[in-house]
Amino acid sequence: MSASREAPPARTRVNEAAPVIGALLEGLPEPAWLVDGESLTVSVINRAALRLLGLKPERALGQAPATLCGSLEDEAFWQGAARDPFARIRSDTVLTHSDGQPRWVSRAISPIHTPDGGHYWLVLLHDQTRRRRAEAERETLLAELRATLESTADGILVVDLGGRVRSFNRRFAKLWGLPGGLQHEPGDAGLWLSLQRVMRDGEQYRLRIEALLDAPLMRSSDVLRLADGRVLEQVSLPQMSRGEPIGRVFSFRDLSEKLAAHQRIEELGRSDVLTGAPNRRALADRIVQQMSAVATGEPQPAFALLHLDLDRFKQINDTLGHTYGDRVLREIVERLRGAVGPNDTLARLGGDEFALLIDGAQLFEAEVVARRIQQLLAQPFSFDTLSFTVTASCGIALFPGDGATPDELMASAERAMHWVKEGGRAGFRFHVPRKEVDLLSRMRLDHDMRQALAEGHFRLHFQPQVELGSDRVIGAEALIRWRDPQRGDISPADFIPLAEESGFVVAIGDWVLREAVEQAAHWLSRGLRMPVAVNVSALQFQQPHFVENVAAALRDAALPASMLELELTEGVLLGDADEGLKRMQALAGLGVTLSIDDFGTGYSSLAYLKRFPIQRLKIDRSFVKGLPGDPSDAGIANAIVQMGRALGLQVIAEGVETEAQRDFLAQAGCHEFQGYLYAPALRPDEFEQRVRPRRHVVDAAVSGWLGLAGNG
Repeated sequence: MSASREAPPARTRVNEAAPVIGALLEGLPEPAWLVDGESLTVSVINRAALRLLGLKPERALGQAPATLCGSLEDEAFWQGAARDPFARIRSDTVLTHSDGQPRWVSRAISPIHTPDGGHYWLVLLHDQTRRRRAEAERETLLAELRATLESTADGILVVDLGGRVRSFNRRFAKLWGLPGGLQHEPGDAGLWLSLQRVMRDGEQYRLRIEALLDAPLMRSSDVLRLADGRVLEQVSLPQMSRGEPIGRVFSFRDLSEKLAAHQRIEELGRSDVLTGAPNRRALADRIVQQMSAVATGEPQPAFALLHLDLDRFKQINDTLGHTYGDRVLREIVERLRGAVGPNDTLARLGGDEFALLIDGAQLFEAEVVARRIQQLLAQPFSFDTLSFTVTASCGIALFPGDGATPDELMASAERAMHWVKEGGRAGFRFHVPRKEVDLLSRMRLDHDMRQALAEGHFRLHFQPQVELGSDRVIGAEALIRWRDPQRGDISPADFIPLAEESGFVVAIGDWVLREAVEQAAHWLSRGLRMPVAVNVSALQFQQPHFVENVAAALRDAALPASMLELELTEGVLLGDADEGLKRMQALAGLGVTLSIDDFGTGYSSLAYLKRFPIQRLKIDRSFVKGLPGDPSDAGIANAIVQMGRALGLQVIAEGVETEAQRDFLAQAGCHEFQGYLYAPALRPDEFEQRVRPRRHVVDAAVSGWLGLAGNG
């Protein structure tokens, strides 16, 4: 009887209770097993745990618990559990699936004591594998994002909708002078105060940032000027998540070097390399400013323009060499500066020509300056052991009587200078208005010019445009010629200015356009694909139907638009810039090439060149004439070429007459040239004979196009 009262062994008790305990463990959502406290073996395990381990029940039951979760921490725990029935643990660990892959789990081991004196340990696990892998992937992505942010040349700042810092890269901290960026951590909204302190206008910047933060979807681009003189570009975009704004991303780029380079290019294009004086372009800008002052009614509207040309300066270069000639030119500029006031402008136009704009001067004041110049130049020049005297011829034009535009005023002053040359040199003379100079002769020329167009006395010659380096003819410039039955050949320099003044240049320009297009189409039909360039005057370009006329000429001749180039003068860029931009865009839309003719002699700037759809720049012959010996011409030509290349434009030089000029331009990086060195302007048949290969081969593609055109 007494034996029947003894408690059954522990294993027997567990075995009897196994179905109940198994049901309880199966009801748990997480993996779990029960460890017998006496044998320290797994007695019950649920299916979730078996899935986690990848085991069947027979491979888990009866096993030591350290074989299922075998970290060093677990082994130490179970060794201690044999002596301490109340031991417990809660921590993260790693167990191994049957496929050999690790599983990260949160594991809790708790003791269980039954009323009959038995004790067990319940092992509960929570699978953290997906979370750990997601965290690892997220950390990898964040590391890659951080590496990307750190590798960019821009400073990056990310803030939340309240303007609090979320992230930034080292470039941002360096741009703004934040020491290591350690002063501002995520969540800090005081960063903006640090930025305001280094701004030239911190209060304005504060208001700008507040406006951006108040408009989460706003996109902006700002130019910031810092107190130390640097200029930054700030671009701000909304940061979106699931279609909603969650913050704002700022990128910062230092524009200081870029602006300095643009300014240097601008200065090179506006100043004379040899003497440092302003050049023709800068003078033209100054004249425009003075004329604008007249329009606004500012005081002292009148001013004088003096055109100065040194007499027989070529003898100095030929006798003493260009080195001495350059020294003389620099000394002359220094002397001329003594003849001008602080509001006046002294410019070197090129070679041995200079100009002085005398602010607020009328006839008497201009004469005083002209006499002062004669006195300054009369003083002997002494270099080393040489002494000599230089004289100059000076023409004077007064605004507004002698010209309403910069071109007219400069032409009047130059015309007066030539009158001095013809009269014996070494003096000055005022310009005489045109209405007092052979008006009858001009009237006759105007009449004959109009008759010449009606009777077909105009014709076109074509000057080859040649690729530097290959001597391949890549185009032709159409140039008008006039042979009058009584007068003979009349130079375009004589009748084109008159045509521009009278407005007849529009009719002449339309004739040139159609003739050139038809000639190019004729060549194309004969297998010679030769683009043609046509000069367009400012007045012609401004006509309401100019774009339609160009399209009609191309359509009537069945000539591809890519084979027509329109050379626009820099005067086209004046006036209504927006209207000019629309017309240029319309022409570009047709496929026509646009270029700026005689670049550097007018008023164009980098801003215009960047804004308008221009593909080519033509260096004016006045800057080519002195190459390579004239440092001023060399500097200007180099500046134009480099500026054109920086803007992605083709650069062509006109008036190339010597191999030295061609070689200098090639070395400078100029793309193309035209001039007497290769050929003068030729009749169409002469041009075709000059450029056509000896073996007549008609391109199959061209023949096919012609067939389509004929069928159309």
